Amino acid sequence: MTSIDVLDASGSKTGSRDLPASLFEATVSVSLMHQVVVAGLAGIRAGTHSTKTRGEVRGGGKKPWRQKGTGRARQGSIRSPQWVGGGIAHGPQPHGHEMRVNKKMKRGAMRSALTDALQSGKLAAIDELSFETPKTSEAAKILAALELTGRVLLVLPKPQDTVERSFRNLPQVRIAYAPSLGVYEVLVADRVLFTGAALDILDAREAAV
Repeated sequence: MTSIDVLDASGSKTGSRDLPASLFEATVSVSLMHQVVVAGLAGIRAGTHSTKTRGEVRGGGKKPWRQKGTGRARQGSIRSPQWVGGGIAHGPQPHGHEMRVNKKMKRGAMRSALTDALQSGKLAAIDELSFETPKTSEAAKILAALELTGRVLLVLPKPQDTVERSFRNLPQVRIAYAPSLGVYEVLVADRVLFTGAALDILDAREAAV
């Protein structure tokens, strides 16, 4: 079983914490993570792209010229696809982009992402985060003390108003909650900061599987 150092807000080590092997020592499957990420991004697509066919474009009810005798190619409507302002042939229509990914695949992808994050040195842990009032400058000091740079993913156990309002004005910080942590969020971050309570939730969820 591997472990991780637990720091306080000043960056000082307060102890260490064992991490469950099933979550942080799993086999890293790049293909599985890719499949789950693609499915997740596809699921949030609006699918509202739409074009009009020749039957939906306004106008063009009259045949532009007679069938024979003009020397020009025969035409039935000025709203055919070959005309400027005409309909679109085989254009995109509104539809859903959802892809089916089962729970087992999602769990496997999350284990791969967390294991990869630990192996690459992206993970950090802090005992707790608390603010009496929202203070962005204090949040920035914590990140500096923990030496967290780049895109930082802060994982909380649940919504915490003062903490979130302290970090939300820092453009490099993204906030997630342990119960709904996504694979894409872990992969895209340069550093991942867990609170002790957030790790507790991951441990409990993994033990219940």
